[in-house]
Amino acid sequence: MQIYREITPLQDPDVYVILDSVNNDFDYPIHNHPEFELNLVMGCSGTRIVGDSTEMYYLQDLVLIGPYLFHKWDIDKSQEFNQHRVITIQFKMDLFNSDFFRKSLFSKIRKLLQDASRAIKFHGNTFNRAAEMMIGLTENTGFSRMVQFLELLDLLSSSRETTFLASEGFSPHAIPSKGNRIQIAYGYILRNFHKKTVRIEDVAQLLNMSISAFSHFFKKYTNKSFSQFLIDVRIGHACKLLLETDEDVRQVCYNSGFNNVANFNRLFKKYRSCTPLEFRRRDLEKGAFDWTKQVTPGQFIPSENIKNRVLWPSDFSTTRVMHV
Repeated sequence: MQIYREITPLQDPDVYVILDSVNNDFDYPIHNHPEFELNLVMGCSGTRIVGDSTEMYYLQDLVLIGPYLFHKWDIDKSQEFNQHRVITIQFKMDLFNSDFFRKSLFSKIRKLLQDASRAIKFHGNTFNRAAEMMIGLTENTGFSRMVQFLELLDLLSSSRETTFLASEGFSPHAIPSKGNRIQIAYGYILRNFHKKTVRIEDVAQLLNMSISAFSHFFKKYTNKSFSQFLIDVRIGHACKLLLETDEDVRQVCYNSGFNNVANFNRLFKKYRSCTPLEFRRRDLEKGAFDWTKQVTPGQFIPSENIKNRVLWPSDFSTTRVMHV
């Protein structure tokens, strides 16, 4: 599947940028970019692709996406003429790398951004409050925009009304910050899942715990057994290889840590409701892009063509771009 790199309008002097679109077509390819993105959709329904997650959204959607995690929203054809609005905030991690933002006051926000490597969907009252704040950001000016932006991130970082979208294995560099021992366990699994043998006793020994104690400890933090979590990571990585490489199913199977193709196909169908080949073919079709409809030429270019190019159109018919 061809994944395109978006050249965002974010510039060095910016803290973040806001893109406020009204009744725009969702005419863009599956893409990624090095910036974080908080995307709010109001007034339409369709399909959302984020990493190896493909879901329907209904009338409203709010998702925080980490750097380089590919994504795309589609709108149902029957709703193309309905009134709808999309507000997107894009910003870089560099913003939070200064000593000021390393203070304990911002620890929840830093964890939020770390967890965004799997993409986080917000719902319930969190959605309502965040949507109101994002609309306010499009109307405010000056320093108040910075204050409200931090308040927005604080709201999201404190919310429990969340759902991860991409699976653990799809972003294997992401190690949750839930405590030192669980980080060690996560780190071991995410570094070794591609090996044919990953034994629970090895991880337990690493933490100086019995197998029984480790099993209870691991399930308490992940709500999954060790073997279930390992399968999820391997399936997630397999999805990544199917979408981002030309490896055949046998290569994907062994490079994801499975011992034989038959077992891999069986587990993949169990957890993804389709075979690996069907998964690749389905997402190839979803990634199709009609270039004749591209509203902003030069906004998206194939990732392998990225050098030092800076491409962003200055004219938007229905999109306001606000630099903060």
